[in-house]
Amino acid sequence: MVQHLRQLQTKHGARLVRVIITTGSFSAEARKEAVRDGAAPIELVDGQKLIEMFERLELGLKPKTVYELDSSFFDSYAKPE
Repeated sequence: MVQHLRQLQTKHGARLVRVIITTGSFSAEARKEAVRDGAAPIELVDGQKLIEMFERLELGLKPKTVYELDSSFFDSYAKPE
């Protein structure tokens, strides 16, 4: 995908926006190619970064409080074995 975008950059020049977004992840090779010396950088937005962006902007998200059970609280109520 990154190499394909490089080919488009060569053909169309600076008119391209250089961002690739995926809900997955990028290979090490793709990350390396995205910042290769001598070529315009390409911003890679993987699933984790996308989630962080949505959280920061509160885009399509509702805050939610989550509680974790503290089982040690109930230990004193347990029947002896």
